[in-house]
Amino acid sequence: MQLADSHTHRDATNAKVPVAVVQFAPTTDPQANIGLLREHVRTAHEQGARVVVAPEYSMFAVTELDARVLAVAEPLDGPFARGLSSIATEFGVFLVAGMVEQPTPDANRISNTLVAVDPSGAQVAVYRKVHLYDAFGQTESELVQPGPLVAPALFDVDGVIFGLQTCFDLRFPEGIRRVALAGAQVLVLPAQWIPGPGKADQWTTLLRARAIENTVYVAAADQCTPLGTGLSMIIDPAGQILVELGVEPGVLTAPIDAARLAQVRSTNPSLSLGRFAIVDGQ
Repeated sequence: MQLADSHTHRDATNAKVPVAVVQFAPTTDPQANIGLLREHVRTAHEQGARVVVAPEYSMFAVTELDARVLAVAEPLDGPFARGLSSIATEFGVFLVAGMVEQPTPDANRISNTLVAVDPSGAQVAVYRKVHLYDAFGQTESELVQPGPLVAPALFDVDGVIFGLQTCFDLRFPEGIRRVALAGAQVLVLPAQWIPGPGKADQWTTLLRARAIENTVYVAAADQCTPLGTGLSMIIDPAGQILVELGVEPGVLTAPIDAARLAQVRSTNPSLSLGRFAIVDGQ
């Protein structure tokens, strides 16, 4: 799919959408994780959030994937996804979180899946992680099948377009450029950014780079320590960090300001000036 000439940017000048990033430590108990997430979404709602972003693997988290992930996997209409819908409806928010999706009948690997639900509880976007974490001594692909190369997963909140990517996808700028060219004004990036030497600096640097080069807001929700690096943050389209958490559980909210987005894109029209196409690989 070639997207370089097909994007449209709907930079309304009056929209402001409060977005929260949730940072917590999911366990191996999906129902317990729904309970933990509900309390964090309550806090986000009290902060005025319209969109709440939770981490990758919010449903089930371990240091390194093993056979347990196959046993715990659920379909998109299973208990965990229904729990997300219930939370979104209860607090009147859009909610994005990572789940372990049941394998298809012809596969023996799960999908690392993001689900976005609206305040009615309906699923408005689903994204299956494309770039798997076969790096830094990990082999996610042993138990996870890569997502299909389909159109970018987007959803609309009050005229602002949000696009989904997950964790290791952050290291592949062409994938995120593809999402921006499809119309995303906000990159939503749930993660379980595994701790290690230099990983915190890489996380912050890559998030800011993706914001700057694509002139998008970035809402990145990581797991806190010990399974994640923490440092969940919201970044504006010029690379300014608006809010940032440390390594402990927490919730922070910042506004997505379409007027600010339009101003940055007017000053730095890098998306329209680009001269290379993005063509999907196999």
